[in-house]
Amino acid sequence: MKLPRRRFLHLAAGAAAIPAASRVARAQAYPSRPVRIVVGFPPGQTGDISARLLGQWLSDRLGQPFVIENRPGASSSIATELVVNAPPDGYTLLWVVTSNYINATLKTNLPYNFIRDIEPVASTTRSTLVAVVNPSVPVKTVPELIGYAKANPGKLNMASGGIGNSTHLAGELFKMMTGIEMFHVPYRGSAPALTDLISGQVQVMFDLTPSSIGYIRAGQLRALAVTTATRSGALPELPTIGEFVPGYEASAAGGFGAPKGTPVEIIRKLNTEINAGLSDPDVRSRYASLGSVPNPGSPADFGKLIAAETEKWATVIKFAGIKPE
Repeated sequence: MKLPRRRFLHLAAGAAAIPAASRVARAQAYPSRPVRIVVGFPPGQTGDISARLLGQWLSDRLGQPFVIENRPGASSSIATELVVNAPPDGYTLLWVVTSNYINATLKTNLPYNFIRDIEPVASTTRSTLVAVVNPSVPVKTVPELIGYAKANPGKLNMASGGIGNSTHLAGELFKMMTGIEMFHVPYRGSAPALTDLISGQVQVMFDLTPSSIGYIRAGQLRALAVTTATRSGALPELPTIGEFVPGYEASAAGGFGAPKGTPVEIIRKLNTEINAGLSDPDVRSRYASLGSVPNPGSPADFGKLIAAETEKWATVIKFAGIKPE
């Protein structure tokens, strides 16, 4: 039977609309069951606390639990591999951290390619690190630290929470841009590093603000400057390192990722709700107390940030000759 042209075009248009309609319906129905957010750090660490803030927001907004699943180890590589291999249906999300960008260059044997295998969902925050010294070190400013390090080569030991994490690379970037030498002493996390910094076993650290701020306020550590491009609301009296070292900027830039192939409609829905959370005054205030600044944007914006951060830290890793543990 030969259909009239008008009838044929009408049926063809209707058939083409079916996939689009089903995609819209799928996004509208999402989520219909609990969603897990996989975090590559133990409970109570800065990344875990940050993820829980937005996890609760999403639970309240979307009517299903967004459950934090802690999978610590290997600088978030274990958590990332789990998400890469999860079904791309929006029910398994990754809390993306700076270690993901660093690992892309530092670890050549990863069973995944982060940029290829993780869909950017939404950027969330940029978290401040702070340059701190033991009070016995005779410096109170960044220029004084640079001058002291140059006058006393080999005398300063720089602690970090582990090889290849943000507390390590922020210090290596500082060394690269100032031409100073400090001996790197890695620890298994910030807590033991801070213990030795307070006791004077090591002298310098570029630490995430929430870990150090109590010791700074108690006078057990001396803060010199923050690492972000702008001053921190948590420590407003401190200058930025960039005020003395033009172009210096280091932060823990986090966000949400999903397995490759996750439906774009679900990613857009998550992005919209996450951005709404980042605009909420209460959420913003709570992030400010952690030394974090909301950094909303589109999935494409987050993809550009991931690419830029990966390239930036690759340069530092190669310059410093950093090798994985």
